[in-house]
Amino acid sequence: MTFFSGFCLQDEAELFDEYLNLWRENPYVVAGFSYGAIKALEYTLSHHGRIDRLILLSPAWFVGMDRSFVRQQMIFYKKSPEKYIQNFYRNVSYPTRIDLSGYAKESPAEDLKELLGYAWQEEKLREIGRKGVLLEVYLGAKDRIVDANRAHDFFKNYATSYLFKPFGHLLR
Repeated sequence: MTFFSGFCLQDEAELFDEYLNLWRENPYVVAGFSYGAIKALEYTLSHHGRIDRLILLSPAWFVGMDRSFVRQQMIFYKKSPEKYIQNFYRNVSYPTRIDLSGYAKESPAEDLKELLGYAWQEEKLREIGRKGVLLEVYLGAKDRIVDANRAHDFFKNYATSYLFKPFGHLLR
């Protein structure tokens, strides 16, 4: 399996064992968490080899956010990356208290700008289907990072999309 990590994270795939364990040894599966879901989708679209399944875990969904929100996030990040990331980790782990410090990684402001501005396009998801790739999306309704309900409404038209009511961004 090829796994793409979330913003300011690395090697966090183990947090999603219940979703990924079955596919861990399968070289034809691509998965990504949050920001990594964007990278996983783009990789799958550009990859010319065989891919059977694409798994998007809490995809970074900021479609429809106004530019002032994005601008504000960028200002806060640039002003104090440490404080921004600490708050980000708290929101990612909600409603649990999972300590993400063991998965911490510095990410440039450009990554944050990319994930906040990414446009999930219907045509890209249709192309995934035309390539014969099974698409699965997992979302938590208590997510403090993305609007999981709106994301689920979008993805369910192109994928098997699961919305778990008691879970947050980490799908716990």
